[in-house]
Amino acid sequence: MPNETDTNRQSRPAIDRRRFLSACAGASALAVGLGSARAGERVASTQPGSLVREPQVPKPPPVRKALKFGMINEGDSIADKLKIARDAGFEGVEFDAPSNLDIDEVLKAKDAAGIDIPGVVDSAHWSKPLSHPDPEVRLAGRHALEKALYDCKALGGSQVLLVPAVVNADVSYRDAFDRAVTEIRRVMPLVRETGVGIALENVWNNFLLSPLEAKRFIEAVVIPTENSVRKSREGYHRLLGWYFDVGNIWRYGWPAHWLEELGGPSRYISRLDIKGYSRAKADKEGKWAGFGVEIGDGDIPWETVRAWIDASGWTGWATAEVGGGNRDRLADIASRMDRVLGLKNG
Repeated sequence: MPNETDTNRQSRPAIDRRRFLSACAGASALAVGLGSARAGERVASTQPGSLVREPQVPKPPPVRKALKFGMINEGDSIADKLKIARDAGFEGVEFDAPSNLDIDEVLKAKDAAGIDIPGVVDSAHWSKPLSHPDPEVRLAGRHALEKALYDCKALGGSQVLLVPAVVNADVSYRDAFDRAVTEIRRVMPLVRETGVGIALENVWNNFLLSPLEAKRFIEAVVIPTENSVRKSREGYHRLLGWYFDVGNIWRYGWPAHWLEELGGPSRYISRLDIKGYSRAKADKEGKWAGFGVEIGDGDIPWETVRAWIDASGWTGWATAEVGGGNRDRLADIASRMDRVLGLKNG
């Protein structure tokens, strides 16, 4: 605020020093009380001069753990499987979509188990990629994505995992980029209508091999013209983002570089996929052998992932994508996720 004029200061009545000190003391006491309340402690006076403080309520962890439904290898029904996942320490389960599962049955099982379905995985993105040379195949892939969006919304989820394109001998990098951008743009009106976003995953598909390309691809979809940049960028990270797979990237990149670029001001990191990988093992036995380690037992620099979560204040879902098993196996996976992500001590 601007400084007061000398006239204003001189027009005020003089304040008695004793009253001034008394007022300051009262304000200090009030500030202490408010500060304690903001910290989650309720301060109550039971008798003059006494204070009773209730213990703080611990904040929930910033990252919630999920797993893929196909990893649950115990239980006779969907409800049994979801309860096993919850008891193992997971808060969410991702399903494939479209699928032959009955949505009503899944919803009843979800409610009975007390677990969330944060999203689904597009079940057609490998067999009917949006980059395919045949426009009929691309159309079928787009229809499958649209069905996945509807199914995800019906299940109470908020994002569909999508492999956006595949580059191979028959599909050039440029064609894959242009075709996938075109098809996803056509789906964006449905994304806005349903409120269910799309999260693109980095996989070994010879496409979007750097975080700069990944960011460029997202913005090519949501920011088609320079004039719409300001209007389109705001809030689009919730509609089209990145499902960052930490294990997949470790073969040819560094997690911190991707998290810093996509998880910085643009906030395009939607979710995390969690698995183990060992470069040392891959160098000796082949690249696929690198996945033959448990979460936390390879050489992924998990400390950089934890540092990014802490520094960015990111919150969201982290999903295990490893070989599943019975309840003991799932509990071990959940515990390993806690350790590498710093969710619990131990």
